[in-house]
Formats: sequence, C-alpha cells, structure tokens
Amino acid sequence: MRSDADAIVANHLSYGYGNQAVLADIAFAVQRGEFFIIIGPNGSGKTTLLKLMSGILKSRQGGLDILGKPIRDYNRKALAKCLAFVPQTIPTEFPFTVLEVVLMGRSPHLGILGLEGQNDLEIAKQAMAFTGVAHLSHRRLDELSGGERQRVFIAKAVCQEPQLILLDEPTASLDLAHQTRTMDMMEQLKEEKGITVVMVSHDVNLGAMYGDTLLLLKGGEIVSLGKPEEVLTFQTLEEAYGCTLLVDKSPLGNFPRVTPVPRKFMLYV
Repeated sequence: MRSDADAIVANHLSYGYGNQAVLADIAFAVQRGEFFIIIGPNGSGKTTLLKLMSGILKSRQGGLDILGKPIRDYNRKALAKCLAFVPQTIPTEFPFTVLEVVLMGRSPHLGILGLEGQNDLEIAKQAMAFTGVAHLSHRRLDELSGGERQRVFIAKAVCQEPQLILLDEPTASLDLAHQTRTMDMMEQLKEEKGITVVMVSHDVNLGAMYGDTLLLLKGGEIVSLGKPEEVLTFQTLEEAYGCTLLVDKSPLGNFPRVTPVPRKFMLYV
C-alpha cells in the first residue's frame, strides 16, 4: 500500500534480459529522507533494480511509483527534476571542465533555449562547494583522479536539485579515505538537504554503518529487508553469499560488523 511518506514503491517488479530472468516479484518501499542501501552478491540484480528505479529500464511486470506517482506518468524531463542517477562507471575521457559537467545537472530546469542563467551558476557553485570540488572548477575531467571524478558527478546530481539520488556502487573503486568521504557526503545530503538516497553497494559493512534500511538480494529475489541488525545476521548472510562469515557488534556503535573468514582461519571459528 502506498503512503505519502514513501519516495519509491516497487510493486512486484520483474525484469529479464531475453529469456533470462534477472528480478522476480520484487516489492518494497523507500521512505522519504531515508538512506536505503541495496546489497547482495554479484549477479543478484542490484544494478538492474537501480536502473528500473531511475527509469533507464522499464519493468516487464509490476509497477513502480516515484514520489506518489507511477513512473510511467513522468516524461524524461519531469523525472530528471525529481530524481538524479549517478552511474558506477564514470567516463574518463570527457572533454569538459568540472564546472561544465556540473552545470549539465541544470538541464531539466532550463527553458527551450537551454541557456543557464546566473541562478543556475550559483546552484552549480553551491553543489561544487558541498562536494569539495569547487577548487577544480576549471580543470578538465580527464585530468582528475577517480575519486575527484566521482565527486564531480555527485555534484552534477546535487545540481539537479532532486528529491532522490540513486547511486550505483559509488565507492567501488575508491580507497578507504574516499569511501568514507563519499558515504559521509551521502549522509549529509539526507540530513541537511532532506534528499532520499538509494545506493547499490558491495560493502556490507558500509551498509551497516550508514544505511537506515538494507535490501539484500540474491538471484533476483529479496532475501531480507529491514534495519542493518535485522538483515546482517550470520544465517542470512551465509545463505546469500555462500561463504563462512563472522558477524559481531561493531566497536563503533550498535550495528553489526561482518568479517569474511579465509580458509586458513577455519579452525578458529
């Protein structure tokens, strides 16, 4: 049942490529202002689900509501005004400056001529300041590190002034420091700007630390949905990942910590 508190509602979604099913009967709701993290092993359908939510793909069965309205009722520009998508693969050869890339986030809000005004420039500058790339504004994208490019595309998403931001594994190729900065930034978007954040991640420990709600997928189906302490249990994770794990309480707070156990340590568990 749809609620005014819901940002996204998935109603028994199914999707496949050719004759191969990728997602089957997926149903859940993301509340407004929530940090919602999708986890699961490789090939579980995480990115496909995110692309359905972004409108890049269209479901074969079931429905999807965005901010109280069926996604099919949005045209591309209307959807881009309320939802921003940050892909996993950030282009490296992109002949634009950082400022030019970030200003592309204003395109859903521009008129017929597509010309940015002073207000659009100010919003872009604020987005760059928020993501820590303002000092790079005149640098070309291909001159930046992977972490810097990631922040530029997050700035572009922020510049759209969306109510929802969807991110596909934004920390996958980053070192530990940049992973933490990116996750802190997402939490800031939620807390300071009231943006609903939906993210795909391979890192269950980042999910435990930052996620309000976790959705665990395996083989295109939901294994578990709930708070980190409800989803990240020994039994559930072993079922989903098929490997030996230790799950205990994190020393940083009241949430789980997950440690994979290599074969050479099996005698100790």
